[in-house]
Amino acid sequence: MAWVYLVLAGLLEVVWAYSMKQSAGFTRLVPSLITLGTMGVSFALLSLAMKTLPLGTAYTVWTGIGAMGAFVVGVIWLNEGVHPMRVAAAGLILTGLVLMRLAPTASSA
Repeated sequence: MAWVYLVLAGLLEVVWAYSMKQSAGFTRLVPSLITLGTMGVSFALLSLAMKTLPLGTAYTVWTGIGAMGAFVVGVIWLNEGVHPMRVAAAGLILTGLVLMRLAPTASSA
């Protein structure tokens, strides 16, 4: 269940990052409220995942999902540029997430 919490927390991180962008520096009420609400739930789910997952794994995967998701949202919905170096960087983040998931933890090695 910890991995489910972690993935949901990461997806909510994407939502709050996008909403924060839409809030224009917290000057727009609805996107600001969405940012704060999804941020709180994301942190709560991350904390639940950290009850059983190692800190380094949980935090790395959470931020990685957020980074990858924000990159995809930026490209698709915000018309941010797609450059081969940006795509390569996103690919490296994705590779790191997969390796982090597959790697044994110190307690299970």
